[in-house]
Amino acid sequence: MSNPRNGDTKPPCLPRNGLVKIPTQSNGLGSASITKGTPAVKNRLCQPSSVPAILSPALAHRSDLPIPSLASPLSLATLASVSSPPSASLVGLNTSEGSEQPSPERLPGSLSERQLAVDEKILNRLFWYFSACEKCVLAQVCKAWRRVLYQPKFWVGLTPVLHTKELYNILPGGEKEFVSLQGFAIRGFDGFCLVGVSDLDICEFIDNYPLSKKGVKSMSLKRSTITDAGLEVMLEQMQGVVRLELSGCNDFTEAGLWSSLNARITALSVSDCINVADDAIAAISQLLPNLTELNLQAYHVTDTALAYFTAKQGYTTHTLRLNSCWEITNHGVVNMVHSLPNLSVLSLSGCSKVTDDGVELVAENLRKLRSLDLSWCPRITDMALEYIACDLHKLEELVLDR
Repeated sequence: MSNPRNGDTKPPCLPRNGLVKIPTQSNGLGSASITKGTPAVKNRLCQPSSVPAILSPALAHRSDLPIPSLASPLSLATLASVSSPPSASLVGLNTSEGSEQPSPERLPGSLSERQLAVDEKILNRLFWYFSACEKCVLAQVCKAWRRVLYQPKFWVGLTPVLHTKELYNILPGGEKEFVSLQGFAIRGFDGFCLVGVSDLDICEFIDNYPLSKKGVKSMSLKRSTITDAGLEVMLEQMQGVVRLELSGCNDFTEAGLWSSLNARITALSVSDCINVADDAIAAISQLLPNLTELNLQAYHVTDTALAYFTAKQGYTTHTLRLNSCWEITNHGVVNMVHSLPNLSVLSLSGCSKVTDDGVELVAENLRKLRSLDLSWCPRITDMALEYIACDLHKLEELVLDR
């Protein structure tokens, strides 16, 4: 998710499952901070272990400093150990409380040095070499740097992760005020992961994020208390959502899926939601004719559910992941291969009742498969490998873990 670094050490903040947590800003220079003035400042989402390897123009001419490079960045400790002239400061290093961090325009040095520090053509190329976490720190240096870094091109493919406690500021009177999300809108984020939110939190998010109505393409709700009503309001108001993930949400029911799902959704992921069973799959198959990807982890889904898919999904659906669907047997595999003949990615991970006969059905009928995951399937033996080798000639990935 971050940009390649030539010989650099491992980035301090690694993405997980395609999600990158956006760090908060503590010095007030970034007006888009979502935790400014809240206790969440003390517990940052993601805090790099060292500041980016950049020196201010005031220090660039000193021969006693090691020269920073992308291959060997200077650590905060190294920079802090060097005595600086009275008016010099380190870029990206927070000063003491109440002091003001000088901008590059006010730093001592020749005119050419000051111009280089804010030259947008140079900055536009330089900032590609930093990770997402480092870009968040660099955006606090000055308005010129923030203006360059807040271009959407630097944030493509990243998804902010917002916990419910970070969505509100506590006012002096004890009231809660929803934070400003303007900084996220400027950077053009079209996907969000909300953790631990309620129906009210989602409504506040829709009202306060300028791009929520049409500009948000992907929404992920994790460990949230969203109900049928909240799910219906969210998908009705956020007309741009085409990718939806519900993980660990135990308050919505199958009736909520029937009332809220609509045809524009092309990718759906449902996991660890206790109310999801066969009727939920019926709703998905009937209401999502354009579905291309379905990720399902549900303990109560049976073979019957896999017979609900229609001919429309048979043409459009190319990815099906059934993870830990314990009740699915070879009969369910029969229903699946006939309903979804164009699958290119299939996962039966944790479907412990599927045997070699089920794999034979897959190999004979799903000849377009490029990826097959049979991990945690204890009833699959060497015989299944023979079926795969004979029939799945387009296979590029085979997972046999456990």
